[in-house]
Amino acid sequence: MKQLYLHSDYKFLEKEILEFVENFDSRGEYVVKGERNSIKKESLQNETLNVKQFKIPNFFNSFIYKYIRKSKARRSFEYASILIEKGILTPFPIAYFEETTVFGLRNSYYVSQQVEYDLDFRVLIHDLNYPNRDEILRQFTAFTFKLHENNINFLDHSPGNTLIVDNEDGTYDFYLIDLNRMRFESMDFNKRMHNIRRLWPSKAMIKIMAKTYSKLYNKSYESTHALMLKHARDFQRKIDSKKLRRSGRKLKFKS
Repeated sequence: MKQLYLHSDYKFLEKEILEFVENFDSRGEYVVKGERNSIKKESLQNETLNVKQFKIPNFFNSFIYKYIRKSKARRSFEYASILIEKGILTPFPIAYFEETTVFGLRNSYYVSQQVEYDLDFRVLIHDLNYPNRDEILRQFTAFTFKLHENNINFLDHSPGNTLIVDNEDGTYDFYLIDLNRMRFESMDFNKRMHNIRRLWPSKAMIKIMAKTYSKLYNKSYESTHALMLKHARDFQRKIDSKKLRRSGRKLKFKS
């Protein structure tokens, strides 16, 4: 069975979107072509859309995604709707598509608006001289604080999953992408600092972020910095440990 679920504002694109997802391999321009998931963009009736194709799940997960748990495409659509209701920016959710059999889920797609952005968080990690870098970090930290205050635990809060738009007036907008791993739950201090760990912030970045977050949360800079640094170090050690053991080098935390 094939089913397209559309946002009510985009009923006029139903036929075009359905045709696109059913001919995904031969339509559109690749934005990302990965082993797991791929993204293409296409203009339909003056609307530029991003269409994310999720990898066909194995037999076990296929059954799970049909009968027990919502598919990644459906979660992306529903979570984006929740974020927008809470005032959090994300590419506008237009539709999701599921193809199922009696055994479970096969093909699935998530359709959203294209966002024209200037950079993502990875640029702030790798380009120490990026214009207004420290101010972007401060505003990004305030954005992360807003997530936490709204009980949003974005489990994939990693460098490639925040798009940044320069408003050219000293302010920046932040858009979350890759939304299918998210919890809506109360965020205590430890959980908030733990959520930042996947961003791979350097020690210099942590100083800026901790100073901003501590003021917003009414917590001391020292305790905020210490816990943020601890979780970031633990995460980086965990990811790097196998590589470092093979090379024989010593772990050195980024400065």
